[in-house]
Amino acid sequence: MRNATTGEVRPGFVFFRRARGAAVAKARPVRYRKLTQPADPTMPLLDPTGLSLLALLALLAGALAVLILGAKLFTQAAERVGLALGLSPFAVGVFIVAVGTSLPELVSSVLAAGRGQSGMVAGNVLGANTSNLLFILGLVAASSKRGIRLGEQYIAIDLNFMLGSALTLALVMFDGHVGRLEGLALLGGYGAYVGYLWTEGRSATAEASFESAQPAAPPRLRAQDFLTLLAAGALIFVGANTTLDALIALADRIGISPAIASLTILSLGTTLPELAVSIAAARAGRAEMAVGNILGSCIFNGFVVLGAAANVGPIEAPPEILRLPLPACVAAALLFYLLTHDKRVSRWEGTLFVLLYLLLIAELTGLA
Repeated sequence: MRNATTGEVRPGFVFFRRARGAAVAKARPVRYRKLTQPADPTMPLLDPTGLSLLALLALLAGALAVLILGAKLFTQAAERVGLALGLSPFAVGVFIVAVGTSLPELVSSVLAAGRGQSGMVAGNVLGANTSNLLFILGLVAASSKRGIRLGEQYIAIDLNFMLGSALTLALVMFDGHVGRLEGLALLGGYGAYVGYLWTEGRSATAEASFESAQPAAPPRLRAQDFLTLLAAGALIFVGANTTLDALIALADRIGISPAIASLTILSLGTTLPELAVSIAAARAGRAEMAVGNILGSCIFNGFVVLGAAANVGPIEAPPEILRLPLPACVAAALLFYLLTHDKRVSRWEGTLFVLLYLLLIAELTGLA
């Protein structure tokens, strides 16, 4: 470009303008293509790797709280919709309440499988069942003055299916791989459990007790219930995704694998509501109901959570999961099965369960 006063030519300025214009021309299509790409639901919602350890812990706690709140709201709304549509209280308890209890484990495992973090799926299932049997039931028994007494229906149905689900887990996971066919077989196992409950029932007294807790007239179907379902679904999705993001970053920060982090931190975090409800039920003299819910959760985790995740993507359990957590989960189920054939769990047995769980966590995290 020529200066109008001096007549001097400044080619550098022309080059800069041309180069800048060329760069802008090249950049615009790239930005346009990125904006028009469809969103991938399995991709992380955020990148927490640059956060401090304290901020990661706060993010994980907040995400777990959102996930658990969403699951609670979803279960309450779905239960109301089911009763309003004419489902029996028994069907609502088996199909809706049981799913809602394990909804955090189910959604987080399915999303982890979609991301290719299949080791986290195995860790979540094994960790949730182990914490249910040793930690939660142990604390419930230890906090009860006379321990826990089990009804005949739990001994005849739930206890046997709980042990069967643990042995099935060991069978399908011992080689470190759970494929789609094995996942379908696991879902079929839960179908057999529901079918048995449907034909034999939890006994007439159990269904009568469930029905007595429901209002005499079914609730009306409201648009608010469907809006609650949508809002709760969004909370569950955001909470589960953020939980996985924070947990993976936290595992990298403290130097453990995501599978072990899922086995210890995630599984314990998602079972905290069951712990609070179970202890409250035990203190109110309804410990038997708490045991039934926890056994049902173990059955659902072993059959449905792992089975559904395996149909999203193949589950590859890493060696650190197969070496100790898998045998520990089976041993916990077998120990609980053997010690409860007298239809009770004493306070000292509950204390023993809690100590075993703490030793297992210390060994897995390198604190022992």
